[in-house]
Amino acid sequence: MSTHDDDILDFDFFDEAATHEDASSRESRGGERRPDRRDSGPRPPRFRGAGGWTPLLRLVGLIALAILIVVVLVVWAQGCASDHERGAYKSYMTDIGSVGSDSAQIGSQLATLLTTAGLKQADLLSQLGGLIQRQQQDVARAQKLRPPGPVRAEGEHAIDALQLRVAGMQGLSKVFTATAKSKDAVQAGNLLSAQGRRLIASDVVWSDLFQLPAKAELQNRNVTGVAVPPSIFVTDPELYSAKSMTLVWNRVHGASTGGSPSGLHGTNIESVTVQPANTQLSTTTETTVHISTDLEFVVGVHNGGESQEVQIQVTLRIPTQPNSIVKTATIPVIDPGETKSVSFKDFSTLPPGEPLKVHVEVKPVKGETNTTNNSYEYPILTTI
Repeated sequence: MSTHDDDILDFDFFDEAATHEDASSRESRGGERRPDRRDSGPRPPRFRGAGGWTPLLRLVGLIALAILIVVVLVVWAQGCASDHERGAYKSYMTDIGSVGSDSAQIGSQLATLLTTAGLKQADLLSQLGGLIQRQQQDVARAQKLRPPGPVRAEGEHAIDALQLRVAGMQGLSKVFTATAKSKDAVQAGNLLSAQGRRLIASDVVWSDLFQLPAKAELQNRNVTGVAVPPSIFVTDPELYSAKSMTLVWNRVHGASTGGSPSGLHGTNIESVTVQPANTQLSTTTETTVHISTDLEFVVGVHNGGESQEVQIQVTLRIPTQPNSIVKTATIPVIDPGETKSVSFKDFSTLPPGEPLKVHVEVKPVKGETNTTNNSYEYPILTTI
């Protein structure tokens, strides 16, 4: 070996030590010398085998978990907000519903008061005053409620309806007081009817300006499970017509002056109809009656007198074994020449295939002299 070869060997030896320990092995595999990493700048990380991918997969998993947690938190927050919103609406509707229900009961009691036979004006005004105070308390209760913002305007209209009821009843009281010594029944009836229209209007305000728009608002906001309550003060608007209120005034005025009933008085059974067959019973011919859950007997009662009659009691009786079927109903008011009906239902215990008789009776009113048309008997044959 020459001196030149020794130099080359010395040079190669130190070059390997300066670069990398296994450079000779790389040269033997590739035939070329690879550049030094220190001379090539930054390079992307290299992952070899499963061990190299583990950190990346772990990072992806953490990111996915974080996203899932955020989604769950958002859904949970939205659910809580939705539950809170539903709870606020439900609480308000429950409270205003309680007020509306009590107000509806006041309306029913007022109708009963106005149709009470033999009631003197002093007693009427006393009881009417009590109803007015109760209605004013309902107004105060409603004013203390705090409806959710989106139905705040509708809540104000509910209060308007309640205030109309106070005003209407106060108006009735004032008219009865002012006309106590009047001789003009028609004028008194017209004045009373004008106040009654306030009561009728209150139902329209509650329904059209509170109940319907509040229900629509809840639907628009996808608030489910919350009912917007009704409140019906006047169940029979005809009671507050000018004709009817004139007759009410006459009756109350006559009772207050201590007068006895004058003129023609009397009611009579006009018809008895079986529904849903719409078959009219006969007092002379047996009628086949099909027993079903829908079976009902409808009794039409006619006022053949000259005065308004109130609280007319109607009784239907069917003798059966072991116990007779007895049902009663009351017609609040019938004006002269008018016919009103009452319905009797639930006859599932009627025995099939038997001839029976239906007894119907209308209790005579005060001052009635002819009672021959107040009760009838109708033969029937039951079948399934």
